[in-house]
Amino acid sequence: MAKNPVRAFLDSNVILSGLISGGGAPRIILDILTLELPTLVGLTGRYNIIEIERNIRKKAPQALPVYTEYLPKLHLVIVPLPSPAEVAHYHGVIDDKDTPVLASAVKGKADFLVTGDKKHFEKAKYTAGIPCRIVSPNEFLEELAAFMKDEAGSE
Repeated sequence: MAKNPVRAFLDSNVILSGLISGGGAPRIILDILTLELPTLVGLTGRYNIIEIERNIRKKAPQALPVYTEYLPKLHLVIVPLPSPAEVAHYHGVIDDKDTPVLASAVKGKADFLVTGDKKHFEKAKYTAGIPCRIVSPNEFLEELAAFMKDEAGSE
């Protein structure tokens, strides 16, 4: 019997890195999402979309057409902005600027929060009560490969 699909919440830096680079784990994750596999649901937050668009306009306006064209192909579930109470729940767990990201991942019922931001999310990895695993893009690909292998073996 098939398991529920893996729900992977992508932080802004993973999406931006994947769009800008021609390879690497973030790009591989984005490419996998374009396949619309039944074993994987990609998520990000409205907060992240706002952050990505702000950063593109500010730092890399030439990437805006690529972003505009590629984003719909990812079929991401966009988690609505978390409420102030949802964000406040995670104050002190991570840097304040990242609490909306963590709150969005939890709100979206993510299994994994995939981020390249080791510095700000490291403490949260080991905090009790966070219902999703916080992993790097490389760690996520390893987890996804193991999950898909298990899925293939259970058929």
